[in-house]
Amino acid sequence: MLLYHAVMDDPPAWIAEFTVGPAEFAAQLDAVVASGRTPIRIGALADHLAGRGAPLPPRPVVLTFDDGFADLPGPTAEALAARGLPATAYLTTGAITPGLRSLLPPAPMMTLAQAPLLEQYGMEVGGHTVTHAQLDTLGARRLRYELRHSKAVLEDALGHQVRHLAYPHGYNSRAVRRAARAAGYESAVAVRHALSSETDEAYRIARLILRRGHTAADVRAWMDGTGARVAPYPDSLPTVGWRLYRRAQAAVRGPRFAG
Repeated sequence: MLLYHAVMDDPPAWIAEFTVGPAEFAAQLDAVVASGRTPIRIGALADHLAGRGAPLPPRPVVLTFDDGFADLPGPTAEALAARGLPATAYLTTGAITPGLRSLLPPAPMMTLAQAPLLEQYGMEVGGHTVTHAQLDTLGARRLRYELRHSKAVLEDALGHQVRHLAYPHGYNSRAVRRAARAAGYESAVAVRHALSSETDEAYRIARLILRRGHTAADVRAWMDGTGARVAPYPDSLPTVGWRLYRRAQAAVRGPRFAG
């Protein structure tokens, strides 16, 4: 499962590390097509992990896009559609909805009104919270707001249920995963920079994050099932320690941007 953010040549500095240029993006999509893998949306994978729905096709791959940058409903969606590649977009409602706020720094963003256009291009739309906060540092009330309000806003815009969630920057915990299920999400993706598998966890599905230095060669390796570890696996001690440190910061300074 691949994780993209913005696709642009001149991104704001804060997101530049996680931005792919249009030419490189096209080369990476061509590598996916040439791999012979079958692109699917997150809903198909979630149904499989839950033991329902049709069997997965041989060698599936899921392409995901976080936040909702301005390129998504335009050239990015067009590049995907031109190759017949379905995808999943996870939108931060506070960054794309008039009258709402998010913790994302300034950047060119799509609008909530464009969300139905993503579906016309063959994308499935999921939630990415309201503000893009570090969910595993939040109290129960704020966590419910981030999960449920963003879901409701997207459902109003799309006219149907929103079933899937992406944790901002992948930050999650057992409490966050329980809250995601309670909010009505049927799956949630993390980051982990690992290959997902048929035994992955439905509420922290692993993704491989595309950074500025990645190339089509990296994508080819991942499509071959090499170049990264395979999920699921338990959190490492450094991951647990980092979570505790961030929680201590949030207790003093309030909710922090996940990025």
